[in-house]
Amino acid sequence: MTRQKIEIKKIDNITARQVTFSKRRRGLFKKAQELSTLCDAELALVVFSSTGKLYEYSSSSMQQILERHSFHSENPERLISQPSLDELERYASLSKQLEQKTRDMRQMKGEELEELNLDELKRLEKLVETGLSRVMAKKDDKIMKEINTRKRKEIQLLETNRQLRQVTINCYRFIYLF
Repeated sequence: MTRQKIEIKKIDNITARQVTFSKRRRGLFKKAQELSTLCDAELALVVFSSTGKLYEYSSSSMQQILERHSFHSENPERLISQPSLDELERYASLSKQLEQKTRDMRQMKGEELEELNLDELKRLEKLVETGLSRVMAKKDDKIMKEINTRKRKEIQLLETNRQLRQVTINCYRFIYLF
């Protein structure tokens, strides 16, 4: 049994119209949710029934989507987002910086050193030595803090031990007296 094609026209029976509205509205909201999830699209759907009741769905904030729609309606040239010359120049500059920083990082790891001359290798060696000395200083500082913490704990434990011995001696004296 196949579905029959229905003629698209207003349904006269009020009950049938309401049932159809409810079913189709649910289907429409389900499709909107699927489109939003599958395609990572921001979506807002607003439906008013014939009685004036509001039904809405949004994949994120309805307010943000409506503001975005309003902005694009007022500025239609922004819909086709072509980067400006300033944006392109900034992108090129940032790309070069990223490339340079990546190369510097690899060289500090000891990679891609073949293209460096003697002066650059000396500069890199100095940078690595400076970084290593900072790491060693930080490590030494943490070790000293740990040693001091353990010494304080040792002193506390020795004091607690001394107090417990004193209590034990006093208990023996008390028992001996009786």
